[in-house]
Amino acid sequence: MISILLPFRNAASTIQGCLASIRQQSYRNFEVVAVDDHSTDETRLLITAWPDTRIRVISNPGEGIADALNFGIRQARYPLIARMDTDDLMRSNRLEVQYRLLQSNPDVSLVSSKVRLFPLCMVKQGYHEYIRWQNNLLSHQDIYSHRFVESPLAHPSVMFHRESILELGGYLKGDFPEDYELWLRAMDRGIKVVKHPAVLLDWRESSNRLSRTHPAYERQAFDRLRAQYLARLPVLKQRPVAFWGAGRKTRQRARHLIVRGIEPEVWIDIDPKKIGNCIRGVPVVAPDFLRNPVGSMKPFVLIYVTNHGARDLIQGELDSFGYQINEDYLSVG
Repeated sequence: MISILLPFRNAASTIQGCLASIRQQSYRNFEVVAVDDHSTDETRLLITAWPDTRIRVISNPGEGIADALNFGIRQARYPLIARMDTDDLMRSNRLEVQYRLLQSNPDVSLVSSKVRLFPLCMVKQGYHEYIRWQNNLLSHQDIYSHRFVESPLAHPSVMFHRESILELGGYLKGDFPEDYELWLRAMDRGIKVVKHPAVLLDWRESSNRLSRTHPAYERQAFDRLRAQYLARLPVLKQRPVAFWGAGRKTRQRARHLIVRGIEPEVWIDIDPKKIGNCIRGVPVVAPDFLRNPVGSMKPFVLIYVTNHGARDLIQGELDSFGYQINEDYLSVG
């Protein structure tokens, strides 16, 4: 029933542990589609040496992770795809738990799980905070409501219906993170996503991870991608828009949305030195403006403040004003 999609490139140092974690799965009805993305080390030999007929090694006819993933999906024999990376470890019940979750929720097309980072000596405080945030997003509503903050799912923790992703067009190739783009596109098309509350994957942190070394995963790439999908929201064309945060970094991130035609009516800030100024001819006002906005329609608020603690406080203040997440405001990473 399940095809484990395992792209690899020069992963000789970690592939043995990964395959061992796959082999110990309590759910046994699976195949491993290992896609060689032009490795130059002994990874392919190590995989083919495993005495398990459920493992198939194929070669990526394209170049890069998106091509490898799409080719693997097309070559998969089973209707469910479980993503896995060569440097991570599955918990022994991962496939069984996620399979049951999909079977019991026929309206759900993609499931994920909580993850644990390792080795702890490599994990910096900011990444701990990111995983804490991500692991708290379990329901589709929570994931959907926070999708523009950061990527809400750990890519190697997901399992999805093969046909659902093929109907979306698979992974896209470009100057953006291919997994985050897929999550945004899937939710933009109405696909339901949920996360299991158990830790089912140990997610390895290292300095040579693709997300640490490739320009498609830089901050600017995430900002451009978020703006692309934010600009598609009908509400931003139907109501006036307020950007919360008037600092230099906020303005740099917001410009990606402005160039797509979404101009703010006001900028919101709590700094007395900023209140009363204008940015691109648009006034900076205090949060109280949102209690009684000028005009008959209250603005839709985009929270551009990135500090997690501050973001929570802002959301609480908006809630006290009668604003509702998704309906009246969203946070943007």
